[in-house]
Amino acid sequence: MTVTQATGFARYSITPTSNPHEIVMLRGSGCKWRKCRFCDYHLDFSKDEDENFALNQKVLSCVEGKYPLLEVINSGSFCDIDERTMLLIFETARAKNIRELSFECHWIHRDKIAAFRKRVASEGFLLRIKMGVETFDELFRESYLDKGMKGATPADIAEYADDVCLLQGIPAQTAESMKRDIDTALAFFKRVCVNIMTENSAKIPPDSRVISIFRNEVFPLYAENPRVDIIMDNSAWGLSAPVSDGEVCAM
Repeated sequence: MTVTQATGFARYSITPTSNPHEIVMLRGSGCKWRKCRFCDYHLDFSKDEDENFALNQKVLSCVEGKYPLLEVINSGSFCDIDERTMLLIFETARAKNIRELSFECHWIHRDKIAAFRKRVASEGFLLRIKMGVETFDELFRESYLDKGMKGATPADIAEYADDVCLLQGIPAQTAESMKRDIDTALAFFKRVCVNIMTENSAKIPPDSRVISIFRNEVFPLYAENPRVDIIMDNSAWGLSAPVSDGEVCAM
C-alpha cells in the first residue's frame, strides 16, 4: 500500500507492495497538455534530447530486475520520451529479464496507444498503460481540475488504459465521491492508484479536512485490496524530481 518515503532526490525506487515493481522517473520533452490546475510535474522537462538521454541513462542504470515489472514515468506521456531513451528502456528491460512495462499516457495521446502496444509487444514485453483520470465526475474533472478529458466515460477510458490514477484530498470532495471514484476504477480497470494531494506550486491546494475524511472513512475500506495503491504522499514511491539531476538512484 503506502511505501516508506526515501530521502534525498531520486529518480529510481522499488515498491515492494501487492504490486511489486521497480519504478524510474525519466525526463522527456514534457507534458503537452500542461493545463491541469493541480499539477506542476510538467516543470520537469527539457527540450534538449541529448541532456535528457544523458540523465535517463543514469536512471536506467539503477534498474536491477528485482521484479518482472518496470514502471516508467515522466512529466508527460510515453510519446514525450526520446527515441534513444525508449530503445534503452527496451534494452535494459531485456537485459534484466523484465517481462512487463508500464508507461503513462494522457488522454490527448490515446490514438497513439494501439501502435505503441504493437511496438512493445514486438520487443517482447507486455504493456500496461496508466492514465491519470483523477475523478470520473466529468463536471468536476473538467471545470475545476481542467484535466482535458471532456466527454470521456469510464468505458471510453478503459478502451485505452489498463490502470488509472485518482486524485483525492482536494476541496469539495466527500467520502461518498471518493469511494464512488475508487469503486468505478475497480469496476473498469486492472489497478487503481489513489494519490492524496500534497502541497505544490499549482493552483489547487490539499484540503486537510478532506484528507482527514479519507483517512477515517475511505482508506480502511481499501487498505487490504491488492488492486489498490494508496499514496498518502506523492514522494512515497521514494521518488522526487528536481530540475537538476540529483541523486538519481538514492534509496
